[in-house]
Amino acid sequence: MSKASSELVLNPDGSIYHCNIKPEHLADLVITVGDPNRVERVSRHFDQIEHKASKREIISHTGSLNGKRITVISTGMGTDNIDIVLTELDALANINLETGEENLTKRRLTIVRFGTSGALQGDIPVDSICLGTHGLGLDGLLHHYVGSEKVFDHAMGEAFTKHSNWSTKKAEPYIVKGSERLFNVLSSEQTHHGITATACGFYGPQGRYLRLEPNPVNINELLTDFEFEGYRISNFEMETSAIYGLSAMMGHEALSVNTIVANRIRGEFSKNPYESVDRMIEYALERLTK
Repeated sequence: MSKASSELVLNPDGSIYHCNIKPEHLADLVITVGDPNRVERVSRHFDQIEHKASKREIISHTGSLNGKRITVISTGMGTDNIDIVLTELDALANINLETGEENLTKRRLTIVRFGTSGALQGDIPVDSICLGTHGLGLDGLLHHYVGSEKVFDHAMGEAFTKHSNWSTKKAEPYIVKGSERLFNVLSSEQTHHGITATACGFYGPQGRYLRLEPNPVNINELLTDFEFEGYRISNFEMETSAIYGLSAMMGHEALSVNTIVANRIRGEFSKNPYESVDRMIEYALERLTK
């Protein structure tokens, strides 16, 4: 069945509505970044750039490095923006935009997040690189899709819900595993790893107390103390769980690579976060394109 124009929304030039690109502009390897300014910090390492596009906070550059074609695209902050960008990337890969029909042969994307994050373990230092083995979703996005429970790690999710005494007034936490292949490509003695927790906000949802008291006020301690079959929660941010969940449901593979710019346990923040992000970008690009 073809998609109605109110569902599959296109721009007058035929490009997908928010990402503002056409299928031929999308590489199989996609780097997502939250910050639009980080797109250029990634693409300046490319050997060549073949296409640039922008609309609102979504900027994309497609080019190549070491013979590997890459698209880097900004998503903005939060899982709501991830829902837009990943859904449109999948449409570019797997729907004929002219007819609205799904392609018979499905295209599988490799999606790697280059992000920033706060560590939840005292032994993960500021300015280090952390890979997310799993995404812990505290945001609720995946519950809006039929069949999402098929990609959840139910045992781990139920263990976390019990451990945290999670409020029934909030969305039920969910956990999705990242790509083992990409983890093996990007893991080294230079990286840390663990479960990446994803919140629906930066302040109260991540336990930051300015004028309004978070609920629960000890969310960071609850996350830090969780352990399941050798896995612990390593870091806190705002995108990974949605990337992992949507990618798994759509048949893509994904991994989140984060520069640790803060350590929430130690109360530390990076003195040179841009330099640390640049080191992470160079490290990950080298391993993804060698």
